[in-house]
Amino acid sequence: MQADFVLLPGDGIGPEIVFQAKRVLTTVAAAFGHEFRMTEHLMGGCAIDACGNPLPDETLEACRRSHAVLLGAVGGPKWDDPRAKTRPEAGLLRIRRELGLFANLRPTKTWDELLDASPLRREIVQGTDILFVRELTGGIYFGDSGRRPHASGEEAWNVMTYSTGEIERVVRLAAQAARGRRGRLTMVDKANVLEASRLWRQVSESVVKNEFPDLQYNVVLVDAMAMHLISKPRDFDVVVTENLFGDILTDEASMLPGSLGLAPSASIGSGGPGLFEPIHGSAPDIAGQNVANPLATILAAAMMLRYSLQLEQEAQAIEAAVNKVLAAGGRTRDICGGGEYLSTTEMGDRVVQALA
Repeated sequence: MQADFVLLPGDGIGPEIVFQAKRVLTTVAAAFGHEFRMTEHLMGGCAIDACGNPLPDETLEACRRSHAVLLGAVGGPKWDDPRAKTRPEAGLLRIRRELGLFANLRPTKTWDELLDASPLRREIVQGTDILFVRELTGGIYFGDSGRRPHASGEEAWNVMTYSTGEIERVVRLAAQAARGRRGRLTMVDKANVLEASRLWRQVSESVVKNEFPDLQYNVVLVDAMAMHLISKPRDFDVVVTENLFGDILTDEASMLPGSLGLAPSASIGSGGPGLFEPIHGSAPDIAGQNVANPLATILAAAMMLRYSLQLEQEAQAIEAAVNKVLAAGGRTRDICGGGEYLSTTEMGDRVVQALA
């Protein structure tokens, strides 16, 4: 198979971790007889520095022509000036919108070898395997917003808006995923307070009842879900929710395995290229030190093969290689808990060797 991938290393540790994922993809291509053509383009703060735009038109067009996009990370203190005309994160919001990426898939899975790295007791987190499906292009992040004078100084507002169609498509995608897993779907909302959540509840129940009656379906309020994630995470299979709630809950859940450096994600739509990335940020404090954990980006590359090209065997090969390295004691600084640890490059070496 021939496939074109766009690599967006971005800022901070992005170039270091994307390079290791590129090595892994090259190894997979050679092992399975594929031709993966990978080109790098600017996005984020580095793109602002180069041309004043966090997502240059050239980058966007290359992404549209590709089979999939692998992103490192964007942002950093250098571009945090609130008076700036644009910020690196604006490029991330735009690429999601332009590519029609309405669903963000974030798996949260614990490894037996790393249970002691979790901040929770091993008997709580052992066996956790959750797939979060977060709506990505609607809600409060994309609603009307602004600021205006007020008697006390200023007032500001953000509007959460959702349509029936936006909810239907992401719930349908989550339900299909649940049907292929353990058959349990949880929808998270705040319907006791928010009108938008009441629409979510109405539409979700209709989709599941009419199209997926075989699923075990339940609804949990977002504040209760925040508690359940640290008290009984094993109870959940697929969790679907709106943009803001999903953003917060998935970051909370990412710590269950013990490190952000182990958590990949996929942003997909109804067609066209998907966007795959680690969920962590650009970590500018360790950029250039060769100590960042590349595993989340490598696992994101596995998701890219699975969801964009339907190369399940190849995706499983990458995941098995990561499991093998962790089982053999391979650790980066973020998960070693002290003592000796592998550098970014050394961890990439181990995964490539395990694949070979």
